[in-house]
Amino acid sequence: MELMMSVDTLTLACPHCDALNRVPAARMHDEPNCGKCHAPLFARKPLTLSATNFALHVERSELPVLVDFWAPWCGPCRMMAPAFEEAARMLEPQMRLAKLNTEEEQELAARFAIRSIPTMILFRSGQEVARQSGAMNAGAIAHWARSHEL
Repeated sequence: MELMMSVDTLTLACPHCDALNRVPAARMHDEPNCGKCHAPLFARKPLTLSATNFALHVERSELPVLVDFWAPWCGPCRMMAPAFEEAARMLEPQMRLAKLNTEEEQELAARFAIRSIPTMILFRSGQEVARQSGAMNAGAIAHWARSHEL
């Protein structure tokens, strides 16, 4: 699936050092590296979000971000974790996948009115595009995310 963008470059944060990078849209599939730390911009695994880096990765990134709101005590969350990891390998670089621990980041969970977990929210430019609650397998996660990609 090709990245559908009307812009020539995209701004995205490095999953390793949080530096903002401008990447030509045509080079997104060329495994670009961070201009600051030189690590790959796509780790092909979910990024861990916190109150400290949420705005940078979700609100300032021009790449869609699929966030899994979860908790360590949640059985379905733990069951879905390997599927979400596999979905990251399937969906990057079209979108970034990230996880947010609702026990550690209760203010962010409240801000997005998380009532049940796991809940996935797809963001584009910081705006919620779609929401889905309940555990899913990797194929279903990828299908759901692609069906809501703008």
